[in-house]
Amino acid sequence: MSKEPINVLLDIHTKLSGLPVVFREKVCEECNWSTPTFYRKMRGKDKPNPNEKGKVIPALSNAEKQKIIEIMEEVFASGEEDLEKYRKRAR
Repeated sequence: MSKEPINVLLDIHTKLSGLPVVFREKVCEECNWSTPTFYRKMRGKDKPNPNEKGKVIPALSNAEKQKIIEIMEEVFASGEEDLEKYRKRAR
């Protein structure tokens, strides 16, 4: 790891600002969605099933929900790795 000086505030802010884009890109890739599909799915809501009282038609399938959660964990884990690098540099 290089010891060249960095502006930690700028670097962290830049990484945090990019997280939504990284998350969206990974979801689109893993779920095979286009960007418009991502935003359409994001706005979707569970709807009552007109054929079965008390049942709902989910906006996302269970597989989609699970994959999205896994991607969130992956994105957060990369942030934790960055945080550890900043901690090491500060020592």
